[in-house]
Amino acid sequence: MCSVKTGIPLTEDFANGGVSFWYRQIGLPARRPALPGPRDYDVAIVGGGYTGLWTAYYLKQADPGLRIAILEKEFAGFGASGRNGGWLSAEFAGSRNRHAKARGRQAMIDLQHAMFRSVDEVIAVAREEGIDADIHKGGLLHVATNPAQRRRLRAELAELRGWGYGEADMRLLGRDEQAERLQAAGTLEAAYSPHCARIQPAKLAVGLAAAVARLGVDLYEDTTVTELRPRHGGGKATAVTTRGLVTADYVIRATEGFTAGLSGQRRQWLPMNSSMIVTEPLPAEVWKHLGWAGNELVGDEAHAYIYAQRTADDRIAIGGRGVPYRFGSRTDARGATQPQTVALLWRILVKLFPAAADARVQHAWCGVLGVPRDWCSTVHLDHATGLGWAGGYVGSGVTTTNLAGRTLRDLVLRRETELTGLPWVGRQVRQWEPEPLRWAGVQLIYALFRAADRHENERGTTTSVYARLADLISGR
Repeated sequence: MCSVKTGIPLTEDFANGGVSFWYRQIGLPARRPALPGPRDYDVAIVGGGYTGLWTAYYLKQADPGLRIAILEKEFAGFGASGRNGGWLSAEFAGSRNRHAKARGRQAMIDLQHAMFRSVDEVIAVAREEGIDADIHKGGLLHVATNPAQRRRLRAELAELRGWGYGEADMRLLGRDEQAERLQAAGTLEAAYSPHCARIQPAKLAVGLAAAVARLGVDLYEDTTVTELRPRHGGGKATAVTTRGLVTADYVIRATEGFTAGLSGQRRQWLPMNSSMIVTEPLPAEVWKHLGWAGNELVGDEAHAYIYAQRTADDRIAIGGRGVPYRFGSRTDARGATQPQTVALLWRILVKLFPAAADARVQHAWCGVLGVPRDWCSTVHLDHATGLGWAGGYVGSGVTTTNLAGRTLRDLVLRRETELTGLPWVGRQVRQWEPEPLRWAGVQLIYALFRAADRHENERGTTTSVYARLADLISGR
C-alpha cells in the first residue's frame, strides 16, 4: 500500500510510533514494579536509559555493598536508548576547542582515545553478560555527495589529525575501495573509521537492564520523578517522586532529552527530536547492487545529516532530524512521527540507495535527545549538594553513556582517575533562552541548515553561508 498523503510505499502492517521498531522486533518488556513508597539509598539514579543503567552497573560491580536504585517513569530503555540509530560510535559531541580550553589540548585527545576504547568496552560487556544485541563492528562510512561536502569532509579529516585521529582511526577511501564497500549514489568521496559498531538498541537496553537487576540494583519503573533536591547540612539529597521521597547520599540525573520535565530544569537541555524509518527486509538481489557487506554504519556530510544502518535481518534503517523541536520542550506521543518526516527520510533513502526504491517502509518512529546550549556533552558530581548528572550527548550517546557511567562511578567513589580528569567532567553550561525565543531560534537554525543543503546540492562548491550563519546562531 501507499500513504495517501505522501505516496510513500508502506507495508500492510506499517506502524508509526509504538516506541520504536526495535521494540516491535523484540516486544515491549514486561513492566517492573513501581517504587512502593519512601526509600533511602546510597545512590539514586533518575532515568533508566543507557546512562543510568551503565552508572548502576559499574557502581555495583565496584562496590557490591552499595544500595542503588534506578527510578524510571516508563520502562528501562523507553527513551533514546531504545530508539536511536544503533551507532556504537567513537564520535564525541561538541567543539573540541571548547573542551580543550578546560584542561588543555592533550586532555581532549585523551577524551577521544577514551571514546575509542569505550566502543570495545560496550562490546566486551555485552559478551560477558550474554547480551545478544546484533553487534557487528564493521566501522563507519562518511559519504560526501556534492563538492561542498567533499571539501568539508577533507577539512574535517585534516582537523581530526590534530585531535588524536591517526591514519588507522580514520582515512579517505580510494574510489575502488569505496565502491566495493557501498554503492551510495552520487558519492564523490568517502572516509572510513573502524571505531564503530552496529547494534540493535532495544536489545542492548533490555539486556543491560537485566544485568543490572541481577547485580542487585532496585529498578523501579512507572515511577515519575518530579524534582531533585540538594542536601542541606548533614542531610541527604532527595528525588521527589509521585510515589514518595527517595533520599540518597547521591542523586544522579540521567534523563537526557526528558530533563525538561523536572522542576526547574525546563531550560537546562533542549529536547531535540530525531526520527527514523526502517524498510521491510530487502532481497539478496538488492544487496548485490548496494554492497554493504561489511555492515558499516553510514552517515553523510549534509548539515541536516542522516544516519543509517543495515540491520541484522537485512533492512535499511535511516534517520534524521525531521521536525527538530516542539514548542515548550514537549516530547513525542510514544514515538509517533509526522507523515512529512517519513516522506523526507524515504526520499533521502531512495536518493542514496536507488536500488532499494521498490522497498516498502514498515515502521516509523521518533525520540528526543538532549542538547546543551553549547552543544557539548558533560558529566558532573557535586559532593556538597549530592547531585550529579551526565548527558547532553547531541546524538552521540550510545557510546558516550558508557564512558559517562564509568566516570560517574569514579566520581561517586571519590577516585581520582584518568576518567575524572577528562575535560568534559564538571563542565558548566548556561541555560537555553526562554520561549518563544527557544522555539524560534531552533526553527531558524534548521531552516538555514536545510537551505544550505539545497544550495550546496544545486551549485555550491564550498560550505554555504546559510550553514555558517546557523552555526553562529546555534553556538555550536
